[in-house]
Amino acid sequence: MPTTSTATPIDVSRKFVRLIARRSDGLIEFEFAIGEPELCAELLLPAAAFDAFCQRNAVTELPAREPADDAEDEAAAWNWSLHQATQQRFR
Repeated sequence: MPTTSTATPIDVSRKFVRLIARRSDGLIEFEFAIGEPELCAELLLPAAAFDAFCQRNAVTELPAREPADDAEDEAAAWNWSLHQATQQRFR
Protein backbone atom coordinates (compact mmCIF):
# COMPACT_ATOMS: atom_id res chain seq x y z
CA MET A 1 0.00 0.00 0.00
CA PRO A 2 1.51 3.40 -0.97
CA THR A 3 2.17 5.85 1.82
CA THR A 4 1.10 9.44 1.65
CA SER A 5 3.30 12.17 3.00
CA THR A 6 1.65 14.95 4.96
CA ALA A 7 4.89 16.89 5.36
CA THR A 8 4.79 20.51 4.31
CA PRO A 9 7.24 21.17 1.47
CA ILE A 10 10.09 23.55 2.21
CA ASP A 11 9.89 26.85 0.33
CA VAL A 12 13.46 27.27 -0.96
CA SER A 13 12.71 30.82 -2.07
CA ARG A 14 12.63 31.91 1.61
CA LYS A 15 16.11 32.72 2.94
CA PHE A 16 17.04 33.89 6.42
CA VAL A 17 20.01 35.53 8.15
CA ARG A 18 20.59 35.81 11.89
CA LEU A 19 23.52 38.01 12.91
CA ILE A 20 25.77 36.38 15.51
CA ALA A 21 28.59 38.93 15.79
CA ARG A 22 30.42 41.75 14.06
CA ARG A 23 34.03 40.93 14.81
CA SER A 24 36.81 43.46 15.37
CA ASP A 25 38.69 42.00 12.37
CA GLY A 26 35.86 43.15 10.04
CA LEU A 27 34.26 39.74 9.63
CA ILE A 28 30.56 39.09 10.17
CA GLU A 29 29.49 35.84 11.85
CA PHE A 30 25.96 34.83 10.94
CA GLU A 31 23.51 31.97 10.47
CA PHE A 32 22.05 31.39 7.01
CA ALA A 33 18.97 29.27 6.41
CA ILE A 34 16.93 28.32 3.35
CA GLY A 35 13.27 27.48 3.79
CA GLU A 36 13.30 26.88 7.56
CA PRO A 37 15.13 29.23 9.98
CA GLU A 38 15.79 26.33 12.39
CA LEU A 39 17.97 24.50 9.83
CA CYS A 40 20.92 26.80 9.38
CA ALA A 41 24.62 26.95 8.64
CA GLU A 42 27.01 29.27 10.43
CA LEU A 43 29.02 31.41 8.02
CA LEU A 44 31.71 34.08 8.18
CA LEU A 45 32.17 36.83 5.57
CA PRO A 46 33.86 40.23 5.31
CA ALA A 47 31.33 43.04 5.91
CA ALA A 48 31.06 44.11 2.23
CA ALA A 49 30.62 40.50 1.09
CA PHE A 50 27.99 39.95 3.80
CA ASP A 51 25.99 42.94 2.57
CA ALA A 52 26.20 41.71 -1.04
CA PHE A 53 25.27 38.16 0.06
CA CYS A 54 22.16 39.42 1.88
CA GLN A 55 21.09 41.58 -1.06
CA ARG A 56 21.69 38.85 -3.67
CA ASN A 57 19.72 36.30 -1.62
CA ALA A 58 16.92 38.72 -0.61
CA VAL A 59 17.15 37.45 2.97
CA THR A 60 14.79 38.03 5.86
CA GLU A 61 16.76 39.16 8.91
CA LEU A 62 15.90 37.25 12.08
CA PRO A 63 16.27 38.64 15.62
CA ALA A 64 19.26 37.62 17.73
CA ARG A 65 18.93 34.39 19.68
CA GLU A 66 18.10 34.58 23.36
CA PRO A 67 20.92 33.35 25.62
CA ALA A 68 20.36 29.78 26.83
CA ASP A 69 19.49 29.26 30.48
CA ASP A 70 21.96 26.86 32.15
CA ALA A 71 19.15 25.56 34.38
CA GLU A 72 17.29 24.05 31.41
CA ASP A 73 16.75 20.32 31.02
CA GLU A 74 19.35 17.87 29.66
CA ALA A 75 18.13 18.29 26.06
CA ALA A 76 19.19 21.94 26.18
CA ALA A 77 22.79 20.82 26.72
CA TRP A 78 22.78 19.61 23.10
CA ASN A 79 21.43 22.90 21.73
CA TRP A 80 24.59 24.86 20.90
CA SER A 81 26.25 26.57 17.95
CA LEU A 82 29.82 26.61 16.66
CA HIS A 83 30.11 30.22 17.80
CA GLN A 84 29.24 29.17 21.35
CA ALA A 85 31.71 26.28 21.18
CA THR A 86 34.56 28.68 20.43
CA GLN A 87 33.57 30.95 23.32
CA GLN A 88 33.01 28.50 26.18
CA ARG A 89 33.96 25.12 27.55
CA PHE A 90 31.25 22.46 27.54
CA ARG A 91 30.51 19.81 30.20
